[in-house]
Amino acid sequence: MKRLCTLLTCVVLSVWSGMALQAQEPIELPLWPEGPTESNGLSGPETIVGSRHYTANVSVPTLTFYPARADRNTGISIILAPGGGYAALALPQEGEPVARWLAEQGISGLVLKYRMPNGHRRIPLDDAQQAMRLIRAHASEWGLDTARIGIMGFSAGGHLASTLLTHYEADTRPAFGILCYPVISFADSLVHRGSMLQLLGADTTATCKDYYSNERHITPNTPPTMLLLSNNDGTVKTRNSTLFYDRLKQNGVPAALYLFPTGGHGWGFQTSFVYHERLKTLVLDWIRFLYPEITLP
Repeated sequence: MKRLCTLLTCVVLSVWSGMALQAQEPIELPLWPEGPTESNGLSGPETIVGSRHYTANVSVPTLTFYPARADRNTGISIILAPGGGYAALALPQEGEPVARWLAEQGISGLVLKYRMPNGHRRIPLDDAQQAMRLIRAHASEWGLDTARIGIMGFSAGGHLASTLLTHYEADTRPAFGILCYPVISFADSLVHRGSMLQLLGADTTATCKDYYSNERHITPNTPPTMLLLSNNDGTVKTRNSTLFYDRLKQNGVPAALYLFPTGGHGWGFQTSFVYHERLKTLVLDWIRFLYPEITLP
């Protein structure tokens, strides 16, 4: 009987230990504990809109940390910037499920619920830069490598990610980028007009559009970037991505570009996307390329 109890105790401890390694609860932090310096002019509560349950009217930004599985932690972390045309956030498709999958691979995911600009163009970039600073401040506590913080953005979130990749400050430079079907350029022939108007409001001067046409601001110091999109994207012109890739190559920046034959726009991390498994493989292969010394599943 004593042997049986000991055996059962070992089994329970083993199961509990395995659960502890795999299921760490996310931590949500206010992005600006003392409040941001600029308001986006939105009031009232956040709302869930449309059949895809996007979050709109975001005026209180947060950063939600999904810790890497403890026995696989690589120290790498990735900020996730969901899309939604700068009017809402596709959190169910491009936020939590991506972060949870990354965490299982040993990569901490951080979902950035950034404020909707409502024509206040600096606000999304301010939030992204603040996220970088917040992660650096908590890196030791969270087991993260401050030299290995990347950003992954989708659609308009891809525009935000590419803005950070090309307009970073000394303490906010990402180590790498992953852009999925991103808005990149505000050039008349390429622009996703809805995203531009939500970001810039009435200030659509040539100077302002040039500043946020991020392909024009790539330098040899731009972080390595991978782009993923579908050839039949009918929402954001594929030339946004191919032009960004071309400019990366011209500047000697490590880059990768993958065009899926089908899929359209906005597939996010949905398993219904026919190339979902291939997407996951490509993301991990990109991380392995950047950090060949690490071990991933």
